[in-house]
Amino acid sequence: MSIPESAAIGMNVVIEDNVHIGENVTIGHNTVILEGTYIGDHVSIGSNCVLGVKPAGNKKMRKSNGSQQPLRIQSYTRIGSLVSIYSNTEIHEHVFIGDHASIRENSSIGSGSVIGRGAIVELNTRIGKNVTVQTLAYVTGDTILEDNVFLGPCVSMSNDKYMGAREFTLKGPHVKNGAKIGNNASLLPGITVGEHAIVGAGSVVTKDVAGHTVSAGVPAKEMTPRGTEGGGIS
Repeated sequence: MSIPESAAIGMNVVIEDNVHIGENVTIGHNTVILEGTYIGDHVSIGSNCVLGVKPAGNKKMRKSNGSQQPLRIQSYTRIGSLVSIYSNTEIHEHVFIGDHASIRENSSIGSGSVIGRGAIVELNTRIGKNVTVQTLAYVTGDTILEDNVFLGPCVSMSNDKYMGAREFTLKGPHVKNGAKIGNNASLLPGITVGEHAIVGAGSVVTKDVAGHTVSAGVPAKEMTPRGTEGGGIS
């Protein structure tokens, strides 16, 4: 392993074997970069991060899909402090990851996306381009967020319909292109939110949401468009 002269490395940084560090990379104090991790050019990493974490667990916990490959962080990505990112994940170009965020294994974050402060992205998740996942949002495992999706602060998702009481193929929500989910909304396992749909703040989504609609409530229901009889959108 060689560190380019253009890299700026803080104090007490640990860099294990077979790590690739690109040109003009900045790494903050006390950060640990584990074996095999790939870091592209012009990447900025904050202090006290752990990158390339190997998955672990017990008999009750399932394993992620696929083989374990090194973590890859592509060029011009910015990572805050106290962030953990697992192996077998790819962070594409120009991604921003806020402080205290956690991204599990076998996941991908598309270019130009934002993972907010304290947000959690669980294993086997696919996040597209230009997605915004705001502060403290919880993206459960086995979820798909297509391009241009917006998740407000504290959005929560689940992928286990029976909460461990019986066998079930775990499946998170599928949120399609351009859909927007308001603050504190909850999305139940396996539901689909259609393209450019809007889900109101605090809603509990128990069934699929059609594209180009507005839904809100507990449980979430489609609202009548403005101008129709009894219309409810102002």
